[in-house]
Amino acid sequence: MNNDIAMPHTAMIGSTLYKEVKRGILAALAGGEWKAGEAIPAERKLGERFGVSIGTLRKAIDELVAENILIRHQGRGTFVATHARDHHYFRFFRVVRQDGYKTYPTVVLERFRKAKASREACEKLGLGTGAKVFQFTNRLMLDDDIVMLDEITLPEALFAGLTEADLRDRPTTLYNLYQDVFGLNVIRTDERLRAGLAEGDSARLLGVPSGTPVIELRRIAFSYHDQPVEWRISRLNTEKYEYLVSEAGA
Repeated sequence: MNNDIAMPHTAMIGSTLYKEVKRGILAALAGGEWKAGEAIPAERKLGERFGVSIGTLRKAIDELVAENILIRHQGRGTFVATHARDHHYFRFFRVVRQDGYKTYPTVVLERFRKAKASREACEKLGLGTGAKVFQFTNRLMLDDDIVMLDEITLPEALFAGLTEADLRDRPTTLYNLYQDVFGLNVIRTDERLRAGLAEGDSARLLGVPSGTPVIELRRIAFSYHDQPVEWRISRLNTEKYEYLVSEAGA
């Protein structure tokens, strides 16, 4: 365990103390000190490590819990949140039927390749010109309906060794794969929605006529320290389904 990540008192000057503690915990998480699903140390030990009171420490942890980075289990302690099929899943998958019904999608990997990043991908992922990336397309179904198409780009430098089999045979969510295999925990996303049309290959994979209106979602997924790890463009068929922008408790 790395015990060197502590809070120098000089860093507190002009800062809110618990924010500095929060940054210290995030630095430990980013450094892999505590893995997904593992318990973080007891509050007393963390308070001693950062040289703060239990009240200050709890305020920092409260924010990390509210941001779904940590999760409390009554009587067991505080753990690093995982991207398993639990309520955290619906933080990032917000497609619901128009009557409000929601369920987990069936995901079909349509294609996978290694390529040179486009100019747009370089901009979104903070990559240099000519950087190598992995590109793949997933088709998502809810019950028997083809609902959405995800076109996803990942930096090869962060996902070295990723294979088509990794994606096709993963036992749980995509973000859980990022977390467990590559040590990249998606903690937030930046999403932009716009009106679009399903045309050509997109229309074929969605099973709709070319020119069908869709919602186009453009997402950058970030890990710790605002590191972009994924760029995706999704197209949602809104004939029966819609995109839930916000939900209490999500």
